[in-house]
Amino acid sequence: MPVHFPLKLVGSRMLAPSVRHLEFTRDDGQPLDFIPGQFIQVHFAAPDGQPARRSYSLATMHDHALGPGEAVEIAVSYVPGGAATNLFTALDQGQQIEASGPYGRFCLSPKDENRRYLLIGTGTGVTPYRAMLPQIAQLLRERDLEVVLLFGARTGDELIYGDDFADFAAANPRFRFMPCFSRELPVTSGPDARRGYVQDALADLAPDPERDIAYLCGNPNMVDTNFELLKAAGLPIPHIRREKYVSNK
Repeated sequence: MPVHFPLKLVGSRMLAPSVRHLEFTRDDGQPLDFIPGQFIQVHFAAPDGQPARRSYSLATMHDHALGPGEAVEIAVSYVPGGAATNLFTALDQGQQIEASGPYGRFCLSPKDENRRYLLIGTGTGVTPYRAMLPQIAQLLRERDLEVVLLFGARTGDELIYGDDFADFAAANPRFRFMPCFSRELPVTSGPDARRGYVQDALADLAPDPERDIAYLCGNPNMVDTNFELLKAAGLPIPHIRREKYVSNK
């Protein structure tokens, strides 16, 4: 049985009109260490009284074993009328939720010998990539490696954690941040910003089975579309790592 533990809300901010960044501490005095890319589950009672749970990737950027009291960060998409949305909307600072984890294998592997990572995400599907940034920084120091992040959003207002990725790209020349906007290109967008979908930009990157490993996280249709494109480019299936996000209602 997975271990359940209490999380206490210690801070929050809006990332986008319908996405909230939440910071918790584990309220039983224990640390919550995790591998970047993993997720936790939040447990609660649905309106009909039945047990419910929702999964959220951990957004915390860390390069060490987390100790007691260190932040546990997630990004939550608000869906009108959703049970999980109602839970988080009503949650005030200092209050608790019940969680379990961490879970998942959507992580960078120390056994990889590729020369480029293609990280592809939409919406809150970029959350695990934010957690991976310290690990990516270490890999860039240790290996002859390039990393490209393709981030799909409709508008600039929905580019969650965009400043974190842009700042990281500015400090790490072999990390390329390519935001893709399906509705409108922001006036202040950077040199690698694109108008269109992530699959359009993926074609421009010419995926190479000899050098690339790809990660796909976010909207299931986006994941499926890019999975097929990467397979057609010759990437073996073990080199296409997927995690689909659905609306946590």
